[in-house]
Order: sequence, then C-alpha cells, then structure tokens
Amino acid sequence: MTLHGLILRYGAFAAIATAVNLAIQRAVLQFGEEGLVFAAAMGAGTIAGLVVKYLLDKRWIFYDLSAGVKDHGRKFTLYTAMGIVTTAIFWGSETAFWLIWRSDLMRELGAVIGLAIGYVVKYNLDRTFVFTDSRLRAAG
Repeated sequence: MTLHGLILRYGAFAAIATAVNLAIQRAVLQFGEEGLVFAAAMGAGTIAGLVVKYLLDKRWIFYDLSAGVKDHGRKFTLYTAMGIVTTAIFWGSETAFWLIWRSDLMRELGAVIGLAIGYVVKYNLDRTFVFTDSRLRAAG
C-alpha cells in the first residue's frame, strides 16, 4: 500500500474509533455530568474505541492475519500498553477543554484533537512494538 493510502485508511479507522468513542461517551453522559459519570464516560468510550481500532488496525493496517486467543491476547495487551501514553494525551486534551469552556462541543473538540495527536503517536508505537511479526512477513 502507498503511504497516501495508508494515511487515508488509518485516518478513516481513527475517525471510526473516535465516533464510537464519543457515541459511547454521550450515552454514558445521559446519566449526569458529575465527575464520576464523566470519568465513567471517558473510560467506557476509550475501551470501545480501543477494541474497534485494534481489530481494524490488526487486519487492514498491519496485515496481521494471526489468530488464536494466545496471540490476540498478547498483541491486544501490547496494543493497550502502547495506548496508555496516547490515552493520557487524549484524556488530558478532552479534560482541559471541558474545564476551560464547560461545553459539550468544546469537550468533544478537545477529545478529537487529543485523539488525532494520540493516533499519530500510537501508529509509530504499534509498528515498532506490537505488530513486529507482521512487518517481518511483509518485508520478507
């Protein structure tokens, strides 16, 4: 795949995962806006977006066709670990926008900006540390 194609596909998958994340957040935020509900919304949205993005990236970005609970478990664990730093970027941006403007629109804008930055960092981490066997297969 060309670099342009990779960027478009990865961007589309990031947009899909972002939409899932924000939809889950909105659903949870229907229960209120206090701190605990806000934290639960961010957590639930993050988990949902993570699972969707992992499945799309594994197959369509890194062309990893490995299967089985053991292999998926190992890779998903690494994928999640790589996401800890990027999640901090995303949550920090979303929370900062919420605290500054106290508006759902601005909170979601902060989430989108944080997710965009995080996904660029995450791609490089995943390529380097998670889907290494896929890269070796593609190269040789």
